Parts: sequence; C-alpha cells; structure tokens
Amino acid sequence: MDERKIVNRLSRVGILGNVLLAAFKLIAGILGKSGAMVSDAVHSLSDVFATFIAWIGVLLSRQEEDAEHPYGHERLECVASLLLGLILAGTGAGIGWSGVRKLLWERGSIEIPTLLPLVAALVSIAVKEGMFQYTMHYAKKLDSAAFKADAWHHRSDAISSIGSFLGIGMAKLGYPIMDPIASLIICVLILKVAFDISRDAVNKMLDTSCGKAFEQRLRAFIGAQGGVERIDLLRTRQFGSKIYVDLEIAVKSDISLLDAHGIAERVHSAVEREFPNVKHVMIHVNPKEEEE
Repeated sequence: MDERKIVNRLSRVGILGNVLLAAFKLIAGILGKSGAMVSDAVHSLSDVFATFIAWIGVLLSRQEEDAEHPYGHERLECVASLLLGLILAGTGAGIGWSGVRKLLWERGSIEIPTLLPLVAALVSIAVKEGMFQYTMHYAKKLDSAAFKADAWHHRSDAISSIGSFLGIGMAKLGYPIMDPIASLIICVLILKVAFDISRDAVNKMLDTSCGKAFEQRLRAFIGAQGGVERIDLLRTRQFGSKIYVDLEIAVKSDISLLDAHGIAERVHSAVEREFPNVKHVMIHVNPKEEEE
C-alpha cells in the first residue's frame, strides 16, 4: 500500500471514529449528569480537528522539492504537529476550567452521575486505545511526526476516559465532588502530552542535533568504511522527519582526486542506505598526511 492510501485511511478512521465516539460520550454525559464525561466528549471532538490537521500536514510535507523549496517540505509536518499540540493544550485548559468552575462556584449544583457515563467511559477507553495502537503502527511505517502526535491524541483521550471512569465511579459511591476533580486530573494529563508534542515539533524546526547516541552510531559506521582514515567533523540536524549530515573525512594524501571522490561517494551512499531517515550527506574530503 502506498503512502497516500495509508494517510487517507488513517484520516478516515480517525475522523469517523472520533465523531461517533464524541457524539456517544456527549449524549452519555448530558443524560447521565456527568461533567467529566462531557469534558471527555469535548476532548474526543478536538481529536477530529487534530486528525484533519495531521492529514493536511503529512500530504503537504511529502511534496517534491521545487525551486522555492530546494530542501523539500518536511518541516510542514512539524508545523502540523505544533498546531496539534496547541489544540490539545487548549482542550486541556478548557476541561480544567470547567472543573475549577464547578468546584469553586457551582459546587452546590453537582449531581451524582448515572450508570450510563460509566459505561461510556469503558467503551471510550477500549476504542481510543485501539485507535492509538492502529495510528501509531502506521505512523511508524510512515515515520510521520504529525500522525504520531495524532496517535498520542488518541492515547490522551483514553487516559482522560480512565480519569472520567474513576471520577464518575467515586461520584456514584457518594462523592460527587470527584466528578469535577476528575476533570482537573484529565486537564493535567492532556497538558503534559501537549507539551511533549509541541517541544518535539519545535526541536525539529530548529535544526536540533540528533543526539550523542545516534551520532556515535553514525560515526562508528562511517569510520568502518573503506578508505576513511579519520573523521574530522560530524554534525547532524533534524529537518522535520528527516536528517541532514555534515561530514568531513580524511583520506590518504597520495591518492588521486578520482579515488578520493569515489570514497566520498561510497560513504554517502552507504550512510543513506543504512540510515533511511538521512536525506542527504554533505561530505568534505581532507588529505591525511603520512606523519599524522
């Protein structure tokens, strides 16, 4: 299956699943007198917009290079991930405000939920965890930061439903105040996921290095290539879901320019073959003097 078909399928599953689940949870929350479940429904509804943004971001990021964008469009996926993080943060803040309002100003009007939102919470946990696993599976195949962020939207919804289940359950046991407290717990969990998604997106937009572990593995691989006498410089930078490498290698000073070029070409091809996320390697060749 090609990438476009996978992207379209993920988007259809995400949008349709969230619309149906949000409607079910909203009805259960209203009829079952549970503010936590209504908050949970709003969270699911925000996932509809999240999936739509992920879909647009991934399609745009996979456009071919052009005259105005010679390095490609991969960073558009980071923009989509950042928007997803901001939407998730806004959703979490709204849910938290709803809980605070009920605790501080509407405490006397808190009602004990019925059994319906408790059942809805269990259904939501199962469905959203399934959507997380499904989306993350294909997001890894696509190496898509936007769909990985979308998968975490699903997981955060499952976590919020666990909070709803606990809050509603405690409310039914005679502690109605636990329903809005559950909304506050959901808020904190969602904000944490939103922060992680946004931080990852920003890092990938700022040419952040790929870390010491990756660079050590890359250095060892390059150093083992035939003709490479020494590595003088190695830098990596993230460009959306791809990696660019700046490299200086030393070769024997008494070989021909043609041979030195051949070594650089072999290193270039070997790195891109061994590390699929590496989009390009810029190699500079230095001479290694005999007395060195």
